[in-house]
Amino acid sequence: MKRSVYIDSIALDEAQKKWAAALKEKGLDKPLGSELISTTLSCGAVTAEALPAKVSSPAFHSSAMDGYAVRFEETFGANETNPLLLKIPDAAVYINTGEPIPEPFNAVIMIEDINTVTTGNDNFIEIIAPVTPYKNVRVTGEDIVATELILPENHRIRPMDVGALLAGGYIEVPVRKKPVAAIIPTGNELVPPCVLPQHGQVVDSNSAMLKAMTEELGATGLRYDIVRDDLSELKAAILKGVKEADMVLVIAGSSAGKRDFTTMAIAELGYIIVHGVNIKPGRPLLLGFVQNKPVIGIPGFPVSTYLTYNLFVKLMILTWLGVSDTAINSITAVNSRNISSTVGQEEFVRVKVGMVADGEFIATPLSRGAGAMMSLVRADGILRIPAMSEGVGAGTKIGIELITPVSDITNTIVCIGSHDNTLDVLFNLLRKRTPYSLSSAHVGSMGGLMAIKRGEAHIAGTHLLDEASGTYNVPFIEKFLAGEDVILINLVHREQGLIVKRGNPKGILSINDLKRPDVIFINRQAGTGTRLLTDKCLREVGISADMVKGYDRIEYTHMAVASAVASGVADTGMGILSAAVALNLDFIPVTQERYDFLMKRETYKLPMVEALFNIIRNDTEFREIVTKMGGYDMSQTGEIMYCNS
Repeated sequence: MKRSVYIDSIALDEAQKKWAAALKEKGLDKPLGSELISTTLSCGAVTAEALPAKVSSPAFHSSAMDGYAVRFEETFGANETNPLLLKIPDAAVYINTGEPIPEPFNAVIMIEDINTVTTGNDNFIEIIAPVTPYKNVRVTGEDIVATELILPENHRIRPMDVGALLAGGYIEVPVRKKPVAAIIPTGNELVPPCVLPQHGQVVDSNSAMLKAMTEELGATGLRYDIVRDDLSELKAAILKGVKEADMVLVIAGSSAGKRDFTTMAIAELGYIIVHGVNIKPGRPLLLGFVQNKPVIGIPGFPVSTYLTYNLFVKLMILTWLGVSDTAINSITAVNSRNISSTVGQEEFVRVKVGMVADGEFIATPLSRGAGAMMSLVRADGILRIPAMSEGVGAGTKIGIELITPVSDITNTIVCIGSHDNTLDVLFNLLRKRTPYSLSSAHVGSMGGLMAIKRGEAHIAGTHLLDEASGTYNVPFIEKFLAGEDVILINLVHREQGLIVKRGNPKGILSINDLKRPDVIFINRQAGTGTRLLTDKCLREVGISADMVKGYDRIEYTHMAVASAVASGVADTGMGILSAAVALNLDFIPVTQERYDFLMKRETYKLPMVEALFNIIRNDTEFREIVTKMGGYDMSQTGEIMYCNS
């Protein structure tokens, strides 16, 4: 038989380009398709579409403490010199942690804060302080709000994601079809792993390694029986693999020896794209097609097997799954905010991580509630605070154990500032269209401006109204970022107003109604544009903060405000129309405002930021989705509103 020779020995980058072009020509440069699977079995699978929550979690108001459920309005006036007695069970009912709050109670007093008193045949609890509405209560939607994004498209599902999906109403989940790789070990010298090798024999370990590497990526590996050095046997195995799998990996036999039949088998059954790559080890690599399925001749030495798989097979599988590399690492980052901690308890704080400037990682702490599953879903890593530490100061360098791959973090746009529902849309489309991602932390417009000033964010969402000039954002930029080379670009104009229950049962018509004793309000945190708008509206009608019930109770996003209204925690709150539409609530317009993105000029030139604004300005799907959400005017979307040089 004629001895086979290398067709060529080309450079690695050239081989990768030729292979990529061949895959693209056959339509194999995209995910293979999707399927519905049980959510309980979905860990490791990849989402095939964006997954908004179908229901809120928790789905009912529940007690966060062991104690007594009470009506908060009946606790007014209690103090140490004038204890208040509440009769059991008429005015106070014992409740365990996690139990539903019975109607008509709306707050919980911890068991540690009460005394029980018996007078005659009646039992009472004695309290020495009043409670606020929904004190010590986990309200409906505290963790997950119906319609908010749980997971984006092309996201590999983790254990905490399974829990979040189930809590969000998903029994089944649409995922990418798992690629299947048929793995064919070849060689007369091979014996199965269960056989003790004799002189001249080698245990077939490579096929087990390739199966493990394939399944680690989220694909399925089918290990075939060892094929002897026989051309007809090998051709039969390849044809079986082409029928049963999406790709075939033939181990060994692609070199130039007398018993190396892989090259001949592929050439006779199909055709070869690359045979020989100028790398060491791994030179005999072979890339070809049989019946339009990729068939790859993997060199037989274990290091060559490992190396060439990672160079050519791994990327193909990840492309078919719609995901990127999944390396996990530990890094050192700068803490962006003060984090306090209780001495005596070792604490694990969930953090978002981004690389903003000068190659330095910035870590921003997320929600620390024990029931906040979404904080794990959104986290990039975990910060461990030692038991004898009181916390970590802002600006301190800290070690982070990453959940998210470093490559994802370095390709992530850090957005800190005001919340808007369009951020979820941008997050999903950026992940879908590009290798980049978007991370948002909701600290309010003013917090966003300060994050830009300190170099802790790439962009900041802001909608700060200057009452004196009647203009948005620019006066605050000129005051707090004087001398900074920044650019302000419009994202949307949006309607702000009072969100109320469907049918408006309290008959709320305007800001004036917030002073009514029967109306409970839900506010936004200080420093947000919405809080400034609320305060402005209250001043204009002569209402002081202490006249508004619930003024001091805050939420951090428009969706959280809408959820508070939908669940009955509040009668109304200031928010955007799209949040009301998302939860089927009514809306009383107050004003239209401008929501902009602020960034430094040098940030504006970054490839990932350019990719973001390409979606904002040119992506038809983005405009269609935002328009359907309701309450948005996109007439100036993408326009530069201000630059100071």
